[in-house]
Amino acid sequence: MKRSVTVTLGGQRLAIRTDADEAYMHELAGVVDRKIKQFKNGRAASTDSAALMAALSLADDLYREREEQRDFRRKVREKSRSILDYVKKEAKL
Repeated sequence: MKRSVTVTLGGQRLAIRTDADEAYMHELAGVVDRKIKQFKNGRAASTDSAALMAALSLADDLYREREEQRDFRRKVREKSRSILDYVKKEAKL
């Protein structure tokens, strides 16, 4: 059931309609808000620019994580095949 959760991002309060748990939404908002603040600190960047940089940074994090997962799954498949080949070879002996 969708409900409204209010979060603060870049100093702006936003009401979000979601099925997700309220605590989870606040946790996500905290991650995004910290990224925005990271890009605003010590710079004259506008909140909009900082939010865009935060979005780009989070997209980069996501992309890199997905690449690591694909690489890990590939390695697991290769190792599994190697183990299976070994077991089949030993079973024939």
